[in-house]
Amino acid sequence: MSSDAAAVGQTIRELRTALGWSQARLAAELHQAADRDTVTREMISRWEHGRRCPGPYWLRHLATVLQVPIEVLERSGVDRRGFLTAAAGTAIAPLVASDLVETGFAARINGAGPSLDDWEQLVDVYGRDYMTAGAAEIQRRLAADLVVLQQQTDSPHMWAVAARLATLYAKTFPGSDGNRAVRWYRHAAEFADRSGDLDTRVWVRGRAAIALGYEGASLGIADTLAQQAIELDDRPSLGRVNAVMGRAHTAALRGDRGTALTLLDEGRRAFDHAGSDDAESDYAVPWWRFQVFTSLMAARLGEDRIALDAQAEAARHLPPSLPRFRTHLQMHQGLMLVRSGDQSGVDVARAALDELPPEKHSLTLRMLMDEITAA
Repeated sequence: MSSDAAAVGQTIRELRTALGWSQARLAAELHQAADRDTVTREMISRWEHGRRCPGPYWLRHLATVLQVPIEVLERSGVDRRGFLTAAAGTAIAPLVASDLVETGFAARINGAGPSLDDWEQLVDVYGRDYMTAGAAEIQRRLAADLVVLQQQTDSPHMWAVAARLATLYAKTFPGSDGNRAVRWYRHAAEFADRSGDLDTRVWVRGRAAIALGYEGASLGIADTLAQQAIELDDRPSLGRVNAVMGRAHTAALRGDRGTALTLLDEGRRAFDHAGSDDAESDYAVPWWRFQVFTSLMAARLGEDRIALDAQAEAARHLPPSLPRFRTHLQMHQGLMLVRSGDQSGVDVARAALDELPPEKHSLTLRMLMDEITAA
C-alpha cells in the first residue's frame, strides 16, 4: 500500500461519509457521471482502503461527483484538509466548520465586517463567477461568506443581500436532493421577506422556480414558489420572467402541452418588458438565456421547430466566454433525438458533456444527462 493511495483513500472515505453516502451510492454517482458499468462498491472499497489508487480518469470524475477542485485530487499526496474544505455547506467537515464559525464571530466582535457596498459588490462578483466556475468552488466560497454575513443581517438591505446569496448557494446543491436545495430556497424567500423589498421577494422565488423547473426536480415546490412570485407583483420583472418560465417547465414535464406553450407566450411578453442586457451574470436574463430556457422546454414537449429556433437564437447571441451554456444547447439536441426515438441522442449529449472539462460541469448538466438517459 503506497502512502499516496492511503491518503487518497482516506479523503475519499471521509468526504463520502460527510455527504452521508454509502459506498454503493458513490459507485452509482460515478457510474452516472462516467457512464461506465464497471463502477462497483468493491472498487470504491479498494480505493478507500488504499489497495488501489484511482488513476487520472477516475480522479477527474471523483472531483465532479464529490464537487471538489480537480487540482486538489491530482496533486501527489492529497492535502486532506484542502479536500475536505472543498465540501461546503452541510457537508463541511467539523474542523473546517469550526474555522468558518470563528471567522464569523471575529467579524462581529471586531466590527470589521464588510460594508453594505462591499456586500453588494460581492453579489455582483458571485453572479458573474457562477456562469463559468464549478459548483464546488462557488459553494465553498459562499459557505465562508454566508457565515460572516449572518453576523451582519441587522438591516433590510443586508437581508436583501442574504436573500440573493442564499439563492445562489441553493443552486450549488442538486434540486433532486429534495432537502438542501429546497431548504436554502425557502431560507432565501424568508430572507427576502425580511428585507421588505418587493423586487427581491419576487426575484428570489422566480429564480428558485426556474432553477428547479429546468432541473426537473421538486416540481411541486417549483410551482408553489412561482405562483407566490406571480401573485406578489403583476408588473413585468426578471423575477416574473423566471417564475413564468419555471411554471412552463413544470407543465412540460407533466405533459401539459397547452399550458406550457401558453406560459411560454406569457414569459416572452414579460421578457419583452423586463429582459436584461447581455450581462454575464446569474442574476440576469439576457435574450440568449431566455432562449436556453425555451430550448429545453420545447425539447421536453417534442416541439422541435420551437426548440431549433431557440437554439439558433441562443447560439447566435451566446458569449464565447460561457462554454457551459453551449453544452446545454448541444444536450438539448440530444434530448430531442431521444424523444423522437433515436437513441444516438444519448451519445450526442454524452459527447457534448465530455467535451466540457469536468471541473466546469454543473449539477444541472449532470441532471440533464440523467433525464436524457432515462428518456
